[in-house]
Formats: sequence, C-alpha cells, structure tokens
Amino acid sequence: MFNRFLASIGIGNAKIDTVLEKSRYAPGEEVRGVVRMQGGSVDQRIETVQLSVMTEYIRETDDHKHRHHAEIARFHVTKPFTLQPNERQEVPFSFLLPYETPLTIGRAPVWIKTELDVRGAVDPGDTDRIEVQPSQGQHVVLEALSRIGFRLREAECQYAARLGGRMPFVQEFEFVPTTQFRGQLDELEVTFFNRGQELELLLQIDRKARGLGGWLSEAMDMDETFVRVTFTESQLAQGPDAIAHQLADIIHRYV
Repeated sequence: MFNRFLASIGIGNAKIDTVLEKSRYAPGEEVRGVVRMQGGSVDQRIETVQLSVMTEYIRETDDHKHRHHAEIARFHVTKPFTLQPNERQEVPFSFLLPYETPLTIGRAPVWIKTELDVRGAVDPGDTDRIEVQPSQGQHVVLEALSRIGFRLREAECQYAARLGGRMPFVQEFEFVPTTQFRGQLDELEVTFFNRGQELELLLQIDRKARGLGGWLSEAMDMDETFVRVTFTESQLAQGPDAIAHQLADIIHRYV
C-alpha cells in the first residue's frame, strides 16, 4: 500500500524513453520510433501512451513579448493496459509530421513530447527535440528567393489566430533584398501554407519610403502590400529558376 502511495506522487513510478528513428524530418514526412517503458515498484494501469508534436510562438501584449507552447498534433499509440512492476515494454509508433509544423530555422524549436496517462499517479513524460527541414516545395521557393537576391534575416513563429487556421500562430520568414530589389524594398515577409498537393505563399511586400508621400505612407502602414500566390507540385517541379522568375514578376508589380 505504501509503495502504491509513493508511485501516486511519482516515487517508484513507471519510466519512459522515446527513441526516434532519426532526428531530422520535413513536414508531411513519416516519423517512426519506439516508446520504451519500464514498470515501477507496483503494477500501474496505463490509460494511453500519447505523443504530441510541440513548438512555441511569440505573442506580443502591451509591448511585451511572451512565449507560449503550442500543441500541433497529438497521437495515441496504445490502448489501456497494465504495466507490471519492473516490466519492460516497447511500443512502436509512426505518424505523419503535420504540414503545419514550423521549420527549425531561427528561433522555432520543435519537440516530441511523450506522456504515459497513468491512472491515479503522476504522469511520466519524455521530450525529444527534432530538426524540421524544408519540404521539397519549400526548398525550391527558398532557393528561388535567394536567386533573386533575398537573404533570410529572421524566422519566427508569431501569434496570428486569423491566419493560422487551426493553429494560433504562423511562421514568418523575413528577408532583406541584397541585389535586384535593393533600394525598392525594406523587406519581404513570407509565410508558407502547405496544402499537400499545393504550396501557398503569403507575401508581405514592404516598399521603401520615397519622398514625403513615401514617408507618410510608411507612417500610416500604407507601404505594405499582402499578396497570396499558390504553386502546384508541377510548377514547383520546374525548379528554382522558374519559380524565381514568377516571384520576381509578382514583386515588381507592387514596388
């Protein structure tokens, strides 16, 4: 009885360790691994083993930035079972990394959180950081932007409930022009929306102020234009040069 009480407050409780097949993934890619469990000092009823894809975003209130955790997706990988004292079990799992997962570029951490839902006890947990690299389509667009002279300055997950869909945030990529649009733009912000067979971009084109009218426009936030553009898989398959040409044409219309 005393051992059961200790387990209920986390002493002598079950332990878990999640082992991923690898540490680098792209949105939409399959994540595989095993959850290793070891029983504690008493038998314990495990309601479920759940894996959550986690990240964090920034929300600004009253000129202060606050970091918040966000659960992108949750996966249950077992049915209820009883873990016996000192018993060892391994539960294999696989799931698709959600398209909404931000890239780990700049200040955007992503991790897998594993939890045992233990009846009447503190739930054991484990966290594993992963690297999220661009999907093939995102890679083509990023390379295209580089070819028309844009350098990535910052990437950050920002609170944007209206834009994020089921997520309270979007990941914004902030670029500065170095060649072709230098002197015409202050910056270009890009947000990706993976749609499976399509990749949608939200471009925020921030024009450089010119003369009194330009300064007034900048002061009133009228120097920014939002443009949505969608590329299909077949368009992206044409490569960075073709996408660079299309993006340059779009940007030219608004400078």
